[in-house]
Amino acid sequence: MIIQFGQDLYAYLYDVFFTRFDFWLLFGLIAQLLFTARFLVQWIASERAGRSVVPTAFWFFSIIGGGMTLVYGIIRREPIIIIGQSLATFIYVRNLVLIARTPKTRDGEGARS
Repeated sequence: MIIQFGQDLYAYLYDVFFTRFDFWLLFGLIAQLLFTARFLVQWIASERAGRSVVPTAFWFFSIIGGGMTLVYGIIRREPIIIIGQSLATFIYVRNLVLIARTPKTRDGEGARS
């Protein structure tokens, strides 16, 4: 049973990642990597600050990765991806607008209330 499961899993993954490999699969993989990179950026920034922070780069990675994922969803006609990324991309842009409007303090961070 376990051997059969392993063989079926291998066949499935081979089909998805090799047999059906095309430009849009590569595009989607790159989009996902960029989207995931935002968490690495946030983690590194938080470790350096010694507290939880969300750097501006997090939102840029969100927009680029999310935007590419949205394009991928449109091309692949995936309604779940289209709906999810459409709203999320708006939120990422809105956060950058709010960051741009926030006055900076001498230490380079936005003013806090």
